[in-house]
Amino acid sequence: MENEYADEGPDIGIGGGVGVGGGVGGDADGSRGVGRRRFVVGAGLAGTGGFLGAGGATPVAAAEHDGRDGRGSFGPEDFRARRLLLVPDVVLLPEGPVKDRAVLVQGGTFRAVGPVRELADAHRSAKKVRLTGHLLMPGFVDAHHHLTQSFGKAQAFGQPSEIFKTVWEPLEHALDEKTAHLSAKLAALEALRGGFTTAADAGTRAPVDVGVIAEAAEEAGLRCVLSKVVSNGKGGKEHLERFQDSRLIHPSLAIPVPEDATAEVLKRTADLCADTDAVFQVHVNEHLASVERSLKSVGRRPLSYLHHIGALNAHTLGSHATLLTPDEMRMLADTGAAVSYNPVASAWKGNAVAHALMWHTMGIRFGTGTDGTRGSGFRLVDAAESAQRLSYGLMAGDSACGAGRAWLTHATSLSADAVGLGKVTGEIAVGKAADFLLVDLDVPELTPSYDLSWELVRLADRDQISAVFVDGRLRLWHGWPTDWDGRALVREAAETGPEVVRRARIQRVDPDPDRTARRPGRRP
Repeated sequence: MENEYADEGPDIGIGGGVGVGGGVGGDADGSRGVGRRRFVVGAGLAGTGGFLGAGGATPVAAAEHDGRDGRGSFGPEDFRARRLLLVPDVVLLPEGPVKDRAVLVQGGTFRAVGPVRELADAHRSAKKVRLTGHLLMPGFVDAHHHLTQSFGKAQAFGQPSEIFKTVWEPLEHALDEKTAHLSAKLAALEALRGGFTTAADAGTRAPVDVGVIAEAAEEAGLRCVLSKVVSNGKGGKEHLERFQDSRLIHPSLAIPVPEDATAEVLKRTADLCADTDAVFQVHVNEHLASVERSLKSVGRRPLSYLHHIGALNAHTLGSHATLLTPDEMRMLADTGAAVSYNPVASAWKGNAVAHALMWHTMGIRFGTGTDGTRGSGFRLVDAAESAQRLSYGLMAGDSACGAGRAWLTHATSLSADAVGLGKVTGEIAVGKAADFLLVDLDVPELTPSYDLSWELVRLADRDQISAVFVDGRLRLWHGWPTDWDGRALVREAAETGPEVVRRARIQRVDPDPDRTARRPGRRP
């Protein structure tokens, strides 16, 4: 089978049947060191010691830091340096997974990416950390989130498709500044645990200043494209100028659905975002009910209406877009507007699955989003591919359905582009923000390995993420923050969340009124 790794070394996969030993150990303080991955000499990425070049046998001249215990394990303290030269087994670059690459991180950005020996010789003063058995990859970018809806995500199960008036609006209206902050920080923690280093918040209806959401995201360490809802046409310019000193908050404007604002406000908001290089977020063509309301009120479907009034441009981010006609897809392609593909939201509470494969073919800009359903990047890319396969691929006999690389790219660099951060994050490249994950490859799920891109989409999961970095800083180590008490936050949310839901008086439909599903084999 052809191997995917783009190097000139031996044609082998990562984590193949030749691997022995390795694994994850535990420390008395609860932290975990990641054990050295060992391979048969000549058949893997690393031998018994030293950095290996593409040929596989000669260590570099520069001294290396090979872990705190001399056996190749590494821990949070190994990343406390001004300049870090990180040497994983594999780096996920724009061209795909590549061996024999190192990355230099300094000042929150990638300063160099290249062959191990070359970078080690050029940057001898940097602290070198050998990340044995690990993949260094871009963090996932969530192109559509609602950070203040985290207390209600479990309320969406078994509900009709359009529930914003019965679940989300009451929930957000029940928040005050303290609970909005708590909800947003909980959502940010969940996102980071799932490998998301950036999330685009589509705007809250909570009666609070969005500064509390910015504060929560920054405290958690999540990069955030933060929207302010401006359906009344007020406050947009001030919001876009507000967070200029923040490294993590990128302001955006939002109108939840086109019908929430006048044509004048929609057009003015879209123009303001275009003029200031910000993103205008708006839900479009998500449900049959929303399409029909638009037809009755303005005589056009939501996306077609935005195009008609001149509010569809390269800075527009349309959320969901599950119900698009061929004409509307052409409008997206022609204007350069972006959309978010939210496959889990379609499965949980949608009328359809967006034809993302068609978007991909037509050159429509799109990223993948959770819609706040569950913050797991690997499960999201699996859902993205699976939803296309079940909805379109099977009928056409399409066995590839974009293949693994397409969905990884649309969940990272192309998601960053869709949310207006294509120049900032989304890939391992010089000058981009050092937003990345360290993913354990030394697991049964990825053994043996032949095509890592496919395997990450189909087989990888959140528990393999050893570390999450945002803006060059270690934010999570094995799922928990390194500089604040994440478990205390979870305990507080467990106490506070149910009270907010009770106060909201959410109107749910009982999906099993006769209790038949809860009593298998028994009739009512």
